[in-house]
Amino acid sequence: MVRGGIRGRGNMRGAGGIRGHFKKAFIPRHPFDLTLAEVVFPRVGPAPDDSALTSALLKRNQDLSPTAFEQTAIANLVTKIQAVLDNLVVAPGDFNTCQLDEVRQVGSFKKGTMVTGHNEADIVVILKTLPTKEACEALSKKVQEDLKTLMKTEVVTKADVLKTELHDKGFDISNRHACVKVLITTLPQNIRKLEADTHLNAKIMQSHLAAIRHSRWFEENAHHSSIKVLIRLLRDLCKRFEAFQPLSPWILDLLAHFAIMNNPSRQALPINLAFRRVFQLLASGLFLPGSAGISDPCENGHNRVHTSLSLEQQDACCMSAQTLLRVLAHGGYKHILGLEDAIDAQTNSDQLDVKDIFTNSICSAINDNKLL
Repeated sequence: MVRGGIRGRGNMRGAGGIRGHFKKAFIPRHPFDLTLAEVVFPRVGPAPDDSALTSALLKRNQDLSPTAFEQTAIANLVTKIQAVLDNLVVAPGDFNTCQLDEVRQVGSFKKGTMVTGHNEADIVVILKTLPTKEACEALSKKVQEDLKTLMKTEVVTKADVLKTELHDKGFDISNRHACVKVLITTLPQNIRKLEADTHLNAKIMQSHLAAIRHSRWFEENAHHSSIKVLIRLLRDLCKRFEAFQPLSPWILDLLAHFAIMNNPSRQALPINLAFRRVFQLLASGLFLPGSAGISDPCENGHNRVHTSLSLEQQDACCMSAQTLLRVLAHGGYKHILGLEDAIDAQTNSDQLDVKDIFTNSICSAINDNKLL
């Protein structure tokens, strides 16, 4: 008797008995972190004396901090503009071109991470109405008029004369000493109603709303002074090293917070250990495609902040961190911070090349008999 098993198996194969190819699930991995693994890999020798590095970091932070004159100039301008905008929220009067819902300070001025020579502050204005280009222009003129009324009893010098400049994000109000960027956005439910020809760019509006979330998170979680010092140092590195320039201010905030606070004790690390840990993390691949990286705490889901970088930028950031970590291991922290005379001269003329920094620091270490 002939059984029909073969035919049955053939029918099953034709009906989809063979399994299709399934997409492999992506499992992000955490790079090796010596700070978190210190329990498993205990130190066998005494900790190195990092007092010189700590002093250099604090000195560099002092050099990068805004002067008292800069702080006074930006604080006075922010206070005046904030008062005018708050008054438009409470009592707009006959101004009906747009309706203001809320005014919030964001950015480095609000966070306390400003760098000298960059005397700017950011204020986000949330509109109840849709942000048209005409409404933005009318608001800038209204703010300028109210500022003139507010300052009519003051003696205004030429350096204190305010000027307004419109752009695609809102408008700037500035004098010779300071600049306040007024960034326009609208309520979240209005974002989908925006039209490209009539209103301001929707992505820009969303970024301004995100800036408010970032400012709130920073105020609640990153208020430690060491975090602000490290952010200022990292911003300086991004200016001088091309590979780090794609790192946004928000990425630097999260990286500094991660390096200082994400440790077994949950206590802030000393600034010298945190500074060294930043290079260790980047060199081990924290911002590479397969890494878990740092999740954005202000967005839903596991949104890794470094995915905003291109693959080439991620690779360049990792390679440069590896080279600078070698420089740091050989005592070349002055070259990294820009404290050497030769490095300062090059900084004023052009951006630094990581290979040149490595070569110069190694030569200096050999001359100082540190490499034996």
